[in-house]
Amino acid sequence: MNVVIIEDEKPAARLLKRRLEQMNCSVVAVLASVAESVEWFANSTHPDLVLVDIQLEDGISFEIFDHVSIASAIIFTTAYDEYALKAFKLNSIDYLLKPIDEKELQAALEKFRAWHEKTTFTTDVLKNFYPTEYKKRYIVKTGNSLKIVDTTDIECFYSAFKSSFLATNQGRSFPIDESLEAIEKETDPSAFFRVNRQYIIALKAIKDISVYSNSRLKISLQTYKDEEIIVSRERVQAFKEWINR
Repeated sequence: MNVVIIEDEKPAARLLKRRLEQMNCSVVAVLASVAESVEWFANSTHPDLVLVDIQLEDGISFEIFDHVSIASAIIFTTAYDEYALKAFKLNSIDYLLKPIDEKELQAALEKFRAWHEKTTFTTDVLKNFYPTEYKKRYIVKTGNSLKIVDTTDIECFYSAFKSSFLATNQGRSFPIDESLEAIEKETDPSAFFRVNRQYIIALKAIKDISVYSNSRLKISLQTYKDEEIIVSRERVQAFKEWINR
């Protein structure tokens, strides 16, 4: 089994490397920073497994995955448990707290080997083991109060006047801090679809779909009536596939 260690504390890296080699693993690289890791994975054959510390000398290791897609199984290591949920969202197969217990490390490797015998690991395959937990609610401000809006009550998200808004099935709109790009990533893609640069709509809010000019489609929602919602030409095919899933 080929393994890469990402760890900025040299004593911890040496100890982990020694333990892995004792467990019949071949450590092909020991990396110490986000920048070094991004460069290495961009130019090297990816290993079977990566053990990565979350807090590195130049940032949080989650930043690595913003720059490169890693086709390896991942085990996160950290002295803090506050990152557990995000680690699993990034499709790790395990999460080990420091100081790493030798038996827990062995169990994590055995867990990986059991899965690896059945399939070739990629980040897409790992999503089947740890499904992404999509955002379920948003907090919006109304006057001097805060209001919780469940995603099940949202008909669409939209941008206007250089800001983002959500519109509810009760006919109300609220400004929110997230950009549409962030919302697109954090909402369930089976429930929400970005039809153009300005709108992300909810599947269950669609009232009518009609043919529009230049091979586009026009969407009518149950409650939201402020602006016409047009599926952009380049998104029409993907939209049709989305509503037919």
